[in-house]
Amino acid sequence: MLTLTQLDKVYKTGTFGSSDLHAVRQVSLDVQRGEVVSLIGESGSGKSTIGKMVLHLLDSTGGSITFDGRDVTKLGFRARRDYYRKVQGVFQDPFSSFNPIYKVDRAFETLRRSYFPRVSSADWRKRLEDALGAVTLEPDDILGKFPHQLSGGQLQRLLIARALLLDIELLVADEIISMLDASTRIDVLNLLGELKGRGLGILFVTHDLSLGNYVSDRVVILYKGRVVERGDTSAVFDDPLHPYTRDLLASVPHLDRTWEEVEVEEAERTERLAGRCLYHEAVAGDGASDGGEVPDGVGLVEHAPGHFVGCFRKAAEEPCPAA
Repeated sequence: MLTLTQLDKVYKTGTFGSSDLHAVRQVSLDVQRGEVVSLIGESGSGKSTIGKMVLHLLDSTGGSITFDGRDVTKLGFRARRDYYRKVQGVFQDPFSSFNPIYKVDRAFETLRRSYFPRVSSADWRKRLEDALGAVTLEPDDILGKFPHQLSGGQLQRLLIARALLLDIELLVADEIISMLDASTRIDVLNLLGELKGRGLGILFVTHDLSLGNYVSDRVVILYKGRVVERGDTSAVFDDPLHPYTRDLLASVPHLDRTWEEVEVEEAERTERLAGRCLYHEAVAGDGASDGGEVPDGVGLVEHAPGHFVGCFRKAAEEPCPAA
């Protein structure tokens, strides 16, 4: 459904744009219907930038974005409006998504005027009630209120309901539960699971590995704008290969093991991979084993079915252990 191919984003920085900041480096991934794919990485890794490029809130510098077989990298106003019928986003701070001086009804009325101008009031009310019911909200408890009168969880579910009114096929969920309390988080995550079961594709942006493990079918690990590892969630989490992925997982508290047990397990994995780079081993003889910049257009190798890993350096300026 959604395919990103060698996607790049470069920002101009410094005086008169004299410097380049490479935020996203040749990222390739795909999201299928009824699937959750998580983009995982620390702050500044490029995951939110990727989500914004998919939503056309940012223009890409290079590469392509394909949706249902159509290149949507550059869209005009009318084509972008049609694109938003199928692709919508929900962001971290639900309060910033609503104008505080208007009641929440206005967000739905704006949607109606833009996409459903010929729908009767009765039909629209039925559609609205169905969308709110899908996210477990009662219309009488929500409509007619200002944003500050609702909780963050209610506002987040309102945004999802707004997307559902368009009968979307892809949802970009960017850190959508990071500002919610624990009791509300599970409700939103379970809602995403239900939507996935109905065939909705979800690109889930998060820095929280436990959430990625909970909701994802596949994960993509980002470091400094580059994909360093990707694959089925169980494969990546059970056998992390890239040093950055291992560092991320080692930093997460485990309820079923003590810190000492985790350290022993990580030490054994580090010893097994010491001095090796699975990427360079796989491409040996292809001119990629000289320790230089990871070649453009290569980037990842398939270590096991569906489990891809990049060069074991954490960044282009760092040495590779196999060099």
